[in-house]
Amino acid sequence: MALVRKFSSLETERVSAQQEVEARAGRAEINGETYVVIKTYGKPGRKYPDMASQTIQLDRVGAEALMDILRRTFALS
Repeated sequence: MALVRKFSSLETERVSAQQEVEARAGRAEINGETYVVIKTYGKPGRKYPDMASQTIQLDRVGAEALMDILRRTFALS
């Protein structure tokens, strides 16, 4: 599991499109703090397809940082 609070710039010159996988998102309260939890699950042919591949937690600071990236990337208001 990873708690993300900030994002650094990523060079995207060698990024390729990835296969679509299932993702689930929810809200969690841990020690009085609120987090968004995002879990991704493996490809259908994987040995344990129902086991989460990655888990990311965002606190308010991390959520604001991600929202800023999304707004700039997709011209969202």
